[in-house]
Order: sequence, then structure tokens, then C-alpha cells
Amino acid sequence: MNLRESDLPGIGRKFCLDTRSGEKLVIVVHNDNRRDLFHMNPDDPDEVLSMVTLDDEEARTVAAIVSGIAYKPKLADNQEMVLDDLIIEWVRIEPLSRCIGCRIGQLDIRRQTGATIIAVTEKNQKKCMNPGPDYVFTAGSTLVVAGERMQLKELKRLLLHGSL
Repeated sequence: MNLRESDLPGIGRKFCLDTRSGEKLVIVVHNDNRRDLFHMNPDDPDEVLSMVTLDDEEARTVAAIVSGIAYKPKLADNQEMVLDDLIIEWVRIEPLSRCIGCRIGQLDIRRQTGATIIAVTEKNQKKCMNPGPDYVFTAGSTLVVAGERMQLKELKRLLLHGSL
């Protein structure tokens, strides 16, 4: 993880975070207590993939959730020891993802990334366990995926851009 901070005179303070999984997050804390969160394209640091603006109360609520104050997963410590380098993660298919309308087999996900899609929960709450090569991606679906950190990073890039 790499964290950089810089002052924004007359605006507030900027925090740039490069995560271990390769994601880039920029947070601007404004002097008026607003917070802007920018999810940046890892391949083009000037391209914003998504943005959220939070007021002070919303930011504190999100901080409590993310820090584990509001909820701490019961098996988190055991999962990492048992699974070692294997990570199980939930990935949401965003509306602008290029994988929408494509089949798993068409994107050749396992060969391209090494990651595995274990299950899918669609927007209408329909569940698909162990989806096969004919499964078609839809916006708003959530994938349960497994792989090593770099494999999951590649999978997210493939889903977002439709190719590597």
C-alpha cells in the first residue's frame, strides 16, 4: 500500500492511495467538511472511473464501516491463514463495464486471468452457483471470485475493459 498526502490551498487536503491489489483511490477532504472519493483507472491515473461526494456525517459513517467499528467479519482472521494466498472477493459489475453482454467463455476468464468465478448474484437477487461459459454478464450483478491478488486485479481489469 502506498499513501501520499498533499495540501490543496484554499480547498483542503488530498490523499492518494495505491492499494495492494493495484486499485487507485483519491480522497479530497474539503475545508467545508465534504469528502470526494475518486476511483481512478489503474492504467490511466488521470481517468476517473467513479466518484462519490460525502458530507461529514456520511463520511464518518463510511469510516466506521470500513474500519470495522460497525461490523467485523467473524472469519476474517481464519480465512487468510487457511487460504494463504487465495483470496475470495465480491466484485460488482458496474454499469459502464465492457463485459456487460459478454459470456464468461467469450472472455476466456480463467485462461486470461487465472481467477475463478464461484457464484453470481444478479440485481434481481437471482443466484447462479458455479456459472458456466455461457453465463452472460449484466450490470449490477455481483460476482463471488477466487484467485491470488494479481489474478483478481487482472479479472477486474478484464471485466471493466472487456479485454486485457
